[in-house]
Amino acid sequence: MGKNKNKIDQDSRFEDAEEKVTSAPEEVSSEDVVSGVENESESGSSASVEPDSLEKQVADLQSQVEKERREYLFLMAEFDNFRKRTLREKSEIIRNAGENVLKGLLPIMDDFERGLKAAETSGDSEAMKEGMSLIYNKLKKYLAQNGVKEFDPSEDTFNADKHEAISVVPVPDEDKKGKILDTVEKGYMINDKVLRHAKVVVAQ
Repeated sequence: MGKNKNKIDQDSRFEDAEEKVTSAPEEVSSEDVVSGVENESESGSSASVEPDSLEKQVADLQSQVEKERREYLFLMAEFDNFRKRTLREKSEIIRNAGENVLKGLLPIMDDFERGLKAAETSGDSEAMKEGMSLIYNKLKKYLAQNGVKEFDPSEDTFNADKHEAISVVPVPDEDKKGKILDTVEKGYMINDKVLRHAKVVVAQ
């Protein structure tokens, strides 16, 4: 009798569990969820974006691109004109600078010609010497006005950046080694640059 009662209880619990399982809601698959989201997205986007609005945006962008293209071409043309104008002005400055320097030498040439004519008719050597001295000083002053000056004559130490040794003379005195004994040809500077190296005789 006890065994039959236990069996009935077990059957009853099994039936209750089966009813709970069958009464649970149906499972929703992942494909159904994705499909629902896509449908909502498509319906929302189609409702929010209008064809007329897209066409207007495309037209505005095309207009802006065309405007920037015209501005770019204009700037390129302006830059090319500026480059050509700068090169032309630079060439003119260099050419005119050379002309101005040569033009400044013409009065000195006139002085030489007058001095040579005077030498033909005059036998006064002192007057000739004075005239040559005046022309020399005038030329020296003109060169100085254009930034050309001779090396400092008080410099007596050989400097390879300024001097060119054309001869070397051995000397017994150690203090005189490396010193300039004689200047064969003067050196000149233009502003801070060597225009011509001085040709010198150096003690060794």
